[in-house]
Amino acid sequence: MLVTMDGPPLELDFAAELRFFLAPRQRTGTALAATDGTSSLGHVVESLGVPLPEVGRLLVNDRLEQPSYRPRGGERVLVEPVRRPQQVPAARFVLDVHLGALARRMRLVGLDTDYSNDLDDDVLIDRANSGRRVLLTKDRGLLRRRKLWLGAYVRGARADEQLGDVLDRFALPLAPWTRCTACNGQLAPVAKRDVEQQLRPGTRRSYEEFTRCADCGRVYWRGAHSRRLAAIVAAATAHASPAR
Repeated sequence: MLVTMDGPPLELDFAAELRFFLAPRQRTGTALAATDGTSSLGHVVESLGVPLPEVGRLLVNDRLEQPSYRPRGGERVLVEPVRRPQQVPAARFVLDVHLGALARRMRLVGLDTDYSNDLDDDVLIDRANSGRRVLLTKDRGLLRRRKLWLGAYVRGARADEQLGDVLDRFALPLAPWTRCTACNGQLAPVAKRDVEQQLRPGTRRSYEEFTRCADCGRVYWRGAHSRRLAAIVAAATAHASPAR
């Protein structure tokens, strides 16, 4: 919390895309904050509930400033959202433990997606930093960790909505049906005779084309569930295709 000081407060106007992070009483978009002379503008913004990875430009009295800027009372700050599509060095991601359904969809459309349902926050941050992966999460506190090199808050309650948000935020090349949804390994075509022993009798009779994960060995084919998966792929491809 900021130390209360005498004098005019700092006035912050948040773009509509960021207001859901604010306390209910501040969701009209304007918040007042006391200044203490030492706290940075980034600290002020995060103290109001908005993680810095979600913030784009910071305009102080119409002047562009960095999060390290030390604001003074009476200044007016416009807080903009990160610009979309956000450019990243590589399309590699790591997801927190609550985003398993999103992880499977991301792998389905060919995105390099590291996920495990038993990783704590420190391990997630280490994997993000060491692999230069973007950490996707719905945990605001995790995004405020200074050690994290790059993260993003995932909007949406359902996995399909979340995938749409990720595709809208980042300019991502898709390669559907090329990754194992179980382990993220690469899939490659495999001859039926080489996987017959892994197939149930009904599958052996009904299907001829298969792929296999190079990492875990799991075998895939276009089975009865493929229509639902194809619909997810089609929606993702359409979402990612329009010119930016």
